[in-house]
Parts: sequence; C-alpha cells; structure tokens
Amino acid sequence: MDMHSTTSTWQTRLNALGPGILMATAAIGGSHLVASTQAGAIFGWQLFWLIVVVNVLKYPFFRFGIEYTLATKKSLVEGYQSKGPWFFYSFIGLNIIAAIVNTAGVLLLTASLLHYALPVSISVTLLCWLILAVCLVILLLGHFKALDNVAKAIMGLLTLATVTALVIAVSSGAINHGTVTPVDYIGPSPYELAMLGFMVALMGWMPAPIEISALSSLWLKEKQSQQTVTRVQGLFDFNVGYWLTAALALVFFSLGVLVQYGQNNEIALGGVAFAKQLIDMYAFTIGEWARPLVSVIAFLCMFGTTLTVLDGYARTLNESHKLLGFKQSKHSLNIWLILQSLAGMAVILFFKSALGPMLTFAMTLAFVTTPIFAWLNFSLVRSEPSIQHSKLVRTLSWIGLVYLIGFALAFLVWKLAA
Repeated sequence: MDMHSTTSTWQTRLNALGPGILMATAAIGGSHLVASTQAGAIFGWQLFWLIVVVNVLKYPFFRFGIEYTLATKKSLVEGYQSKGPWFFYSFIGLNIIAAIVNTAGVLLLTASLLHYALPVSISVTLLCWLILAVCLVILLLGHFKALDNVAKAIMGLLTLATVTALVIAVSSGAINHGTVTPVDYIGPSPYELAMLGFMVALMGWMPAPIEISALSSLWLKEKQSQQTVTRVQGLFDFNVGYWLTAALALVFFSLGVLVQYGQNNEIALGGVAFAKQLIDMYAFTIGEWARPLVSVIAFLCMFGTTLTVLDGYARTLNESHKLLGFKQSKHSLNIWLILQSLAGMAVILFFKSALGPMLTFAMTLAFVTTPIFAWLNFSLVRSEPSIQHSKLVRTLSWIGLVYLIGFALAFLVWKLAA
C-alpha cells in the first residue's frame, strides 16, 4: 500500500470537514443538554432505545440532503422549490417560525447559563445582547471560514469535556458521593399516554429538527464554492458530524441517569431551570470542583448552537428570498442575519415568560413535520439517477418513513382526542 497515497486521502477528507461539524454544532443544544439529559434523569435507562432508534431512522433523510447537493450542486431549498409551490411555501412558513423561535430559545438558554456561571451579576437580557453581538461579529466579519473554524474548535472542546464528565460520573467520584439510584426506587414510566408529548418533543429535536438538513445543504454548497468536495469527502464529513451528534446524545442521556435519576430532587422541565439544576447536581454529587467543567460543557453546547442557528437559518431565509425572485445584493445574507437576530431578541423581550412553551411547540412541530420533509428529501435523491444507495440504506429509509409517519399520526390522534 502506498503510505503517501493513504495519507493524502485522509488529508483531503479532513480538509473537507466543515458542513457536518456545523450540523453537529447546531444539533447539540436544546436536544442534548436539556431533552436527552431530562429523559435519563426522569426515566433512567428506559428511553435509551428511543434515542438510538430515532438517530438511526432519521439518518438516511439527513444524508439525502448532503447527497442531493453533492450530485446536483443545488441546495435542498432549490429542491423543495422544484417539488411545487405548496411544498416550497410550506417550507418557508415553517422555516420562518423555526428561525425566530429557535434563535430566541438558544440565545436565552446560552445567556442564562452564562449568567449562572459568572461570578458577577449581569442581567440575562444584557447577556443576550452581548452574546448576540459576539456571534454577529464572528459571522459578519469572518463569514463562513470563521464559522467553520470556530465550530471545529467548539466541537473538539465539547466532545473532550463531555466524555471527561461521563468518565468522572461513572468512576468513584460519583459513587463516593452516594448518587447511586436507591435499590427500592421505582421511577415513572414513559409508556403512558400522558408522556407521549414528552417523547414526541424529544424525537422532534433528536438529533436535530429535519430542517437542519437544509442548513447542512447550504453549508456544503458554500464549502463547494471554496474548494472541490467529492462524494467520498462529503459523506465522510457528514458521517463524522452525524454520528458524533448521536454519540453525544447518548452521553448526555447517560449523564442524566448517572447524576440525577432516583434522587429526591424534582426534575425541572424548563430548559433554563433544568440546566442550572444539572450544574448544581454535578457540584453536589461529583464535587464542587466539577462546577466549572459542567458550566463549560453547557455553555459550549449552547454558544455553538446559537452561532450555527444564526448563520444556518439566515442562509435558508436568504436562499428562499432569492428563489422567490427578489433582487439580491452582496449584503443580502447579512441583512437576513440581522433581521433574524432582532426578531429573536424581540421574542425574548416581549414573550420571555412563554419561551418554554414556545420551545416545546417548536420541538413538537419539528416532529410532526418530519415525515413530510423526510419524504421530500427521499424523493429528491430518488429522482437523481446518479445517486445510488445500498439495499441497507433503502430498507432503512422505508422503515424510517413508516415509523415517523405512524408515530406522527398517533400523536395527532392523541391530541385531537384529548
């Protein structure tokens, strides 16, 4: 084997890393820090299978978005437009809602975590403005290259810190502080109708809302404008990002089980309250020295998500605006980025008390619409003769569609009957 050739192949794959890491950074936020950890903290290991199944069954539909762009050099948003105005306008409407609500949610959670970790008291609203300003400076001045580099650094630090926390929780540190679940403890069951809403919200953002596939597609298109990205390189980047996201979901879930399951504390369901509770619990069970580590993990989770959510949704809004036939300028993307940021801040300022229910609504809406966009992504790659899949991927796609459609219909029937 030619060692130089092997090294060169790996070097080109590593150079192509970017869109997949950005997808992972966008995904690891509310779904991991809050939803995954809550699932473990409340139900123990009972929902471990659900997180595995959802990540596996959603995999083909996220992958199809990357394959479509690699094969056609077009974004998924362009593909949605080709399917007809109903699908295209539906995507635009849902995307606007997701962009504003998700921006507000991740920004507020990031600011709340920083507020809790800082030694001095600064209002959460002021911290929202400061974090937003930092993100805008990175995105407006550094553009895609800066976003790419920052996301890689955040994911590297986040992965290292999170795995370290898991090792600590499994080791004698947690056991010595008496956090083993009591032998006679019987936790609540997730398999009750009352818990269906929680499970649907969990699946909606696990590993990410399906519209993140459109964001990944646009990031790949931007990467293609800077360098050649082959199918092998593009899929390598995507697989690294996707399965890293899935693995970290299981790590956060396991941390919830090991640190909080079976304790006397009532689990806070509000995202900000739960994140604060999680940090306090680590300090109590593992040791006060762990507070900075957990604070860094939580903040990195949310800062990376905020940064990529701002850039990614702004790109989809700008792409939709262009495809609607409106005149574009070289500053169009920056204008959408600022408008999205201001809309998110407006939600924080005027609807702060209702942000928890709004995030739950966004997560639920993401799951209910998942079958539609999963089918759209599937149909787009099936219409391209240059894209061929193995029997395993095709089988997984059909199983995934049946599962997602069936669960979404069951949830809608449950909501209508309630």
